[in-house]
Parts: sequence; C-alpha cells; structure tokens
Amino acid sequence: MEVATVENNNESKDHSNNNNNRTLFSFYSNYIWNRVLAFLPSSSSSSSSSSSASNVFAKISNLYRQSARVGSRTHGACLPLPLPSNSFDSASLVMSDTSRVYEVLEDILEHIFLSLRNVQKNLQFWQSRAEGSNARKMYFMIFERGPLAFIDGAVQLIRGCADEGSSMQHLCHSASSHISERVAVLSSLRCALATFLAQIYMEVDRFGEDLVKDPENSLPLLLVTINDIFSNLEASIGHLHAMRQVTMNSDSSVEGSYSLPLLFEKLPGVNQEGSQWTDCEVRDAINLIYKNLLKLDSYLSVIVAKHRKPRKITLHWIRYTCGAVGLSVCSMWVLRHSSLMGSSDIDKWIGDARDSTVSFFNDHVEQPLLSIRDELFETFRKRHKGVMEPEEVLLTSNSLHRSMLLAFSEQTKGQKIPENASEQELLEIVMSRYEKELMHPIQNLLSGELARALLIQVQKLKLDIETAMLELDQILKANEINFAILAALPAFFLSLILLMLVRTWFRRDTRAEGRGRMARVQRRLLIVEVEKRIVQYQTYVDQGQEKDAQCMFGLVLYSLDRLYHAVERHAKATGEWQCLRQDIIDLGKPDLKTTYKLVVTSRMERLYDCLLPSPNRR
Repeated sequence: MEVATVENNNESKDHSNNNNNRTLFSFYSNYIWNRVLAFLPSSSSSSSSSSSASNVFAKISNLYRQSARVGSRTHGACLPLPLPSNSFDSASLVMSDTSRVYEVLEDILEHIFLSLRNVQKNLQFWQSRAEGSNARKMYFMIFERGPLAFIDGAVQLIRGCADEGSSMQHLCHSASSHISERVAVLSSLRCALATFLAQIYMEVDRFGEDLVKDPENSLPLLLVTINDIFSNLEASIGHLHAMRQVTMNSDSSVEGSYSLPLLFEKLPGVNQEGSQWTDCEVRDAINLIYKNLLKLDSYLSVIVAKHRKPRKITLHWIRYTCGAVGLSVCSMWVLRHSSLMGSSDIDKWIGDARDSTVSFFNDHVEQPLLSIRDELFETFRKRHKGVMEPEEVLLTSNSLHRSMLLAFSEQTKGQKIPENASEQELLEIVMSRYEKELMHPIQNLLSGELARALLIQVQKLKLDIETAMLELDQILKANEINFAILAALPAFFLSLILLMLVRTWFRRDTRAEGRGRMARVQRRLLIVEVEKRIVQYQTYVDQGQEKDAQCMFGLVLYSLDRLYHAVERHAKATGEWQCLRQDIIDLGKPDLKTTYKLVVTSRMERLYDCLLPSPNRR
C-alpha cells in the first residue's frame, strides 16, 4: 500500500507540474499583453482591451494547436464534417464565430481519430497475441519482453522441471492474464472514444442546416450539446478508471497506477432557452472545449502508455543482442588485421578489391560504352581499313571480265562479242574450250590455250575469295556494336539487380497510403472493414442496442477516415477524387439507408482505379 501511495503521489505531482506549466504559460502571456496595453492611449476601454487580450491568447493557442497538428498528423485534414455543401461559401463566415465552431469541430474529430488510431494500433497487437497458442504466449512472455523478463521466465521454467509442470501452467496463466487485461482496457477505451465520436458526428449532422441558416440560435445549443457529450465521455472513462482501481487491488500485470481521474471542465449555468449568447460566452465555450481536449489527450497518453505494445527493440532484443555480439566479434577481427596491430592484411585486401573493381569497370563498363559510342557516332566518319576493300574486288572483277573472259572468248570464237555479255556466258565459252584443250594436255599446255584457261579460272577463284572476304568484313563491322553490348552485359545485369533492390527497398511500405500491390490490398481491406461495420451497426440498431450501435458507428467513421487518407493522393492523381470523396462522405451520413451504403461500397470496389486489384491479379 505504501508503494502504491508513493506512485500515486509521484504521478499526481507530474500531473500538477503539467498543469502548472500550462497555467504559467497562460499567466505570462496575459501579463505581457497587459504590459503592452499599459503603453497604449487611455481611451481604450476595458472591454476592448479584454477582448483584444482574449483574441491574442486565442491566436497563440491557435498557433499551438496548428503546430501540434503538424507534428501529429502531417498528411492532411480528417474526414470532413457532415455539413451542407454551401456552408463555407459565404465570405462572412471567414472570421465569424461560426467558422471558429467549424474549426473546433474539425479539431475534435482530428484528436479523436488520432487517439483511436493509437489505441487501435496497440489493441491489434495484443489481439494478435491473444489469438496465438499457449506456446506462442509463453514465448512472448519469455523472449519478447526484454532481458529481465527472459531471466524471470527462464527461472520459472527451470523450477517447473522439478515441480512437474506447475510453473509451466503458472507462466501460461500469467501470459493469458497479461494479454487479456490489456485487450480489455484498450477495447473499453476504443468503445468510449468511438461512442464520443459518433455522438459528436450525429449532433453535427443534426445541427447542419441550422448552423447555416440560423447560427445565432443553433451555435449555443450545439456547444451545450458538445459539453454534455464530454460529460458522457467522462462518465465512460471514469467507469473504466474505477474498474482499473479495483483491479489494482488484485494481481495486475500493469506497472504503476493510474493518474488522477479524468475530470472535464463544465460550462457555467447559462440561459439556454431564450437568450442569445454573447461573443465572449461563445469564445469561452470554445476555449473550454480546447481545454477539455488537452485534458483528454493528456489522460489517454498515460493510459495507452501503460498498455502499449512493447517497443521494437524490446520485441527483438535477442536479435539485436546477437547482432551486437557479432558486430563486436567482427570489430575485433578487423582490429587484429588492421595497421593498428601492425598487420597489413586489410590494406592489402583493400588494394586488391580496388584493383579488381577498377579492372571490372574498365573491361565491362568503360570500354564497352566507349566502343558503343564510337560505333554509333563515328561509324561513317572514321572507319578503319578493313581486310578487303570494295575497290579491290571491283578491280579484280573488271580485269577478269575485260582482259580475260572477253578477250579469250573473242579469240576463241573468232568474232566480236558484245561487251554487255554476261559473265556466265563468257565462262561457258571458256569451259568449253578448256574441255577441248584437256584432250591433249601436254601439247596444248605448250602451244595451245590450256594455260590461259587455267589462269582465267585462278582469277575467277581469286574474285570469289575477295568477294567472300568483303562480305565477311561487312558482317564483322555490322556486329561491332553487338560485341560491345555483349561485353557490357555483366555490368548491365549488375546495375539491374541493384536497381531492383533499391526499388524493393523504397516500395516495401505496405501501408494503405503507399504504392504497389500490398498497398492496394490494404485499401481494399479497408472497404471490407467498412462494409462489415456498417452491417454490424445496422444489426445493433435493429436489436435496439443503442450504446453498441453508437460505438459501432464511431468505428465506421474511424474506418472511413483511414480510407479517406489512404485514397486521397492516389485519387487526385487519377482525377477521381471529387466523386470518391463524396462517396466516402455519404457512407458516414447516419440517415442514409444501409442498402444504399452497401451499393456505394460495391461501386467503389469496381469503379475507382486506386481501389481496384493490382493489374497482374485481375
């Protein structure tokens, strides 16, 4: 009891310190402003000075809220309010109290969505552990809660070997209670926040037309209603706080005790029936709402921190420990072979690696690329002399045709043969004479035309060889670029593999806001989640379970907010954002029938590009 009292005192001190810091900030800001007003002319009335001071303080608080919003949620506004489409068209609302109320309502939704996101993220972790087997729960209790829990669990397991498994049962029971307690608390928090969200959203939807047509009368009623909803949230969380205090008296796995109960500030008693509120009363009510939001955020941060999932370094502390040990061993090995210990091994290895890299770069990157460049840009300007030139082949062909075939045929036939006679015809005359000469080879070799016919055939063979060499040279020259590309293929494939690794690294984000197949799957699962919760909400309504229905409607809004942010960037890129945004807003309207909402979700899955399956799985 003494330990619990000390812990309560410590947490109450921390809470009071936070309140003191806020009080000091408010005090000094008002003090500085009052000092500034002291130098102004005395004609300024007290009412104008107080209103100016309140305006400055409002601006300061607005800047604080904007900075907090940027730090907490950087990807845009939350799910739009269920207001008429012409509610923001009037220029008179820019600086009016109505526009301030709109900002307050948006801030309320944004705070609740962020809180629900934090609670849901931790709740999903504990629910996944609760669905596991007893062995998986025991593994979590021993190996995923840090070194101290590992030692404690190992000691219990060793004792269990001698106690016939009693420690095993105790450890399993402890794991189940450890997980179930956190699931229960976070589920209750989620239900309370979802109910609060649903009530705010329904009231805004109910006051929507009146806020535009008659803001002077509807604004006070809406602010009073919001104050009552805060009181309902205080009662819901107060019940959870009381149950937690009862649990603290028994065995609990949550370290420390809760902070002070959540107590919201209430609006002072005003005439809500006939009289209108002054601007000062409206601003005071708005500032009161922001104070209550700060109290809620502060309280939830403490509660969720006590029931949050273990940090990543705690979950994987064994891997990190092994990695640290391995890194230490590698460091010692490197140190042993370094110049610090008088060894030149590392310098030698670095030199060999550098030479190998330079050689690979020259052989498979630089030289092939230079060769390709020369082949592409200098082929027709700086061609090296080939093995056989076309002029040589043409000279041999003309010599064979004029000096040998044509002259031999005219001498053999004894008549003039046209110059345009084909080479085939002339070769037939030569071969016919050659066959006759072969009948008396020795005689004709000395005094006949046999030697001349043989020389003509040798010249013809030379021409055929030169023609073949010219064609081969042309083939080689035409494939020079292919050979250069083949030499660059190893570097190309290596670059392609590195590019794929980098692409995989950047596209490994599997969140619904990301790109790729897994992100598309997550977005489609969000639609499935919306459909299930809409049907469950209608089931609760039909059964008359009002509280459960409000809680489920709040979870529907939370899922729609996640879907809203998941598709916004992709739908804007494809030009589908206006229609898709309106469909998401329609799904959040309380008065629309469930059948129509299910038709909308079915259309969204089939029509919009950012919600379709990936192309390779259609």
